[in-house]
Amino acid sequence: MEKIKEVIVVEGKTDTAVIKKLFDADTIETNGLAIDDKTLDLIEQANLKRGVIVLTDPDYPGMRIRNIIIERVPNIKQAFVDKKDAIGEKKLGIAEAREEAIIEALKNVVTFTKDVETITWPEFISLDIIGDKKRRMKVYDLFHLGYGNAKTLFKRLNMAQITKQDILEKLGE
Repeated sequence: MEKIKEVIVVEGKTDTAVIKKLFDADTIETNGLAIDDKTLDLIEQANLKRGVIVLTDPDYPGMRIRNIIIERVPNIKQAFVDKKDAIGEKKLGIAEAREEAIIEALKNVVTFTKDVETITWPEFISLDIIGDKKRRMKVYDLFHLGYGNAKTLFKRLNMAQITKQDILEKLGE
């Protein structure tokens, strides 16, 4: 079983169970949106000592939790499971995700950096991503940036320091 050095932040107990089934890893549970200062302190400390990977559900609450953590601990590692790979019978989430999707997400961790513009808004517009959801989703997938709208993609591309040239190369253009 592969060991993961970093502590993985998940939303709840069922997510922890799935991670521990797949990896030799430690987790911190946020208890969903009930994430509090005590949990954020723990995440901050773990990040200083071992590093942290945030792996939340690919839905609005998961994004909200991710943003709360980033606000407190910038430049943290992140892993994303695609929405289509995380749909269960009655729920959407990490606990319902395909095992291969979780393994893939943790192999393709990204670190976002704020205040660095590697792609400008005019360059982004020139890529014809805004009106083309299929193309936008392809870019999200190619760079393992999760899911979101065009504005979120623009922000994440800059935070992951991805250039227009990187995008064109990955798209084979």
